Amino acid sequence: MNRLLLPIAAVLAVLAIPAAAHHSFAMFNQRQIMTLEGTVAEFQWTNPHAFIEIDVEQEGRTIRWSIELNSPNNLKRQGWNRVSLRSGEQVTLRMNPLRDGAHGGLFLDLVKADGTVLDSGMPKNGEPVNVPQL
Repeated sequence: MNRLLLPIAAVLAVLAIPAAAHHSFAMFNQRQIMTLEGTVAEFQWTNPHAFIEIDVEQEGRTIRWSIELNSPNNLKRQGWNRVSLRSGEQVTLRMNPLRDGAHGGLFLDLVKADGTVLDSGMPKNGEPVNVPQL
């Protein structure tokens, strides 16, 4: 019986590794807050994370930024729904940029043209989340 349990436990441990790594925020510079003004190209209400694709005019051209949000389940608890944002809406969005300089980031909050504020519930004071204290 123990011979059977050891391989099963090993397989389960290996399968758990991606789940643990998935929730890391290490790829985002949480000490830097950037503000983007642009047009929502797409709001993706998808698991495991929702995304906002936003077109921003920079240096004379349109650049598409991909902004990662929380899961739809958590966003629903914060008052969001799948039509909280629509393509074509003008927004001012704050986020923590990707460390590698790519056009993406971790969503903090945004203000729609009508003044509606949508929030992530994340700290906005430059204090990182999910970072072990040594």
